Amino acid sequence: MTLEAVVFDFDGLIIDSEWVIYETACAAFAAHGHELPVQAWSTIVGTNDKHDPHWWTRLCGAVGIAGFERADYDAAYEAQDRSNRDELPALPGVLELVAALESADVPIGIASSSSLDWLQRHLGRLGLEARFGALVGADLVGGVGKPAPDVYLRACAELGADPTRSVAIEDSGHGATAAKAAGMAVVVVPSRITRFNDLAHADLVVDSLTDVGVPDLAALANRPRR
Repeated sequence: MTLEAVVFDFDGLIIDSEWVIYETACAAFAAHGHELPVQAWSTIVGTNDKHDPHWWTRLCGAVGIAGFERADYDAAYEAQDRSNRDELPALPGVLELVAALESADVPIGIASSSSLDWLQRHLGRLGLEARFGALVGADLVGGVGKPAPDVYLRACAELGADPTRSVAIEDSGHGATAAKAAGMAVVVVPSRITRFNDLAHADLVVDSLTDVGVPDLAALANRPRR
């Protein structure tokens, strides 16, 4: 069987950054008298808020509020201490799956709606940066984040892999949409946020990266596409 590449999402999959980001967003909402339910936040997880003109409107609509200015949210968000991001460990199964893919000589990469700098910062402190053959942030594809397929297509191109013979590993519905649009099979590991997403389009949903191995990924890369 052929498995030409495996491309990982980053936030919420490699480290649990999505939860601490959500907590900071909750505090920014609370500073202006609003609550931010996790179900509402889950609707925008995996996208790129800096380049999506409808991100804020969708979020406020999901929360059910009007008149909350994005500039006020941004100021309250930026005023908080966010140093806890630099203490987040790799999530369960990450190191083991990376090592297994390396042993099987399967090229691996990262495709994220975050920036390349963010990826390098955290992969570097975890000692993982050099182990990935491609690091693609949204800023490398003109700021276009998921659910567009651009970051996955770029990662596969850098790895010299055919997307239709490769697998993406995601944590969100938007990320799964991006991977499928790129022609890839996709495994989703839902987080405590993205468990609220519709994941029906994923090829496989597992509780943890400890539940998936190289043979599982190879089988997905070679199965008929839906």
